[in-house]
Amino acid sequence: MHLFHCELTLHDTLFFATREMGTLFETERFIHNYALAYALFGDTLVNRPYFCDSYKPEYAEDLGHLNDVAVYVTPAQPLSWDYLLITWKIGQVSYYRKSEQFGSESKRNYPANIGRAKELAPESVFEFYILSEEPIILPRWIRLGKWMSKAQLNVKEIKDIENKKRKGAFVAACTFNPLDVPVGVLDVFDIVSMPPSSLVTNARLDGDYYEVGGHGRGLPMNMRFTFPDLQQKVAGHGKK
Repeated sequence: MHLFHCELTLHDTLFFATREMGTLFETERFIHNYALAYALFGDTLVNRPYFCDSYKPEYAEDLGHLNDVAVYVTPAQPLSWDYLLITWKIGQVSYYRKSEQFGSESKRNYPANIGRAKELAPESVFEFYILSEEPIILPRWIRLGKWMSKAQLNVKEIKDIENKKRKGAFVAACTFNPLDVPVGVLDVFDIVSMPPSSLVTNARLDGDYYEVGGHGRGLPMNMRFTFPDLQQKVAGHGKK
């Protein structure tokens, strides 16, 4: 098994609509592992077509390719970050866009053509981990988010990982997707609510893990992309 510690530095503003509150569209300070997987492996292992004729996501089909080759990407947590608040306005130009009577259909009390986007600022830095059964080559630069923002990747392989296997209680070394962690491992955690599935941070776990960074910090073993029924709740992955 190969374990890589990755630092991601933004060179553009990063935007994705985690929450929509009236005219404010807010970007969460965590980056989902689905987004990272597409950005890292979209042209290789995931192999998405250049043109998609549907807006329906196909996470299970796409990211299942990573399970087939035993590659897993954790979500990214911020090391340092800042925000920029961007105001935008769409002009009502009748020759290419149908004129709208703002608020007439949805009964909202704000116009539909203005808004604000809370975006992660350039030079924000994040960390995450990649586990792979075989050696892999990772890109130096990737693009993320709605605007395909440019980000730089610095990778360091953690050597001698087989001698870092442990069993017992430990503290999470990073943010996790609880759907991808073996059932019954999570003890205590904070939930980060964001689509398409919530993440957990400040987690304490009990089970098999790789020790990284010392002081009882680690990554759970046997993590893989998992896509249960929508009716299954994240809380079901905690201990009873």
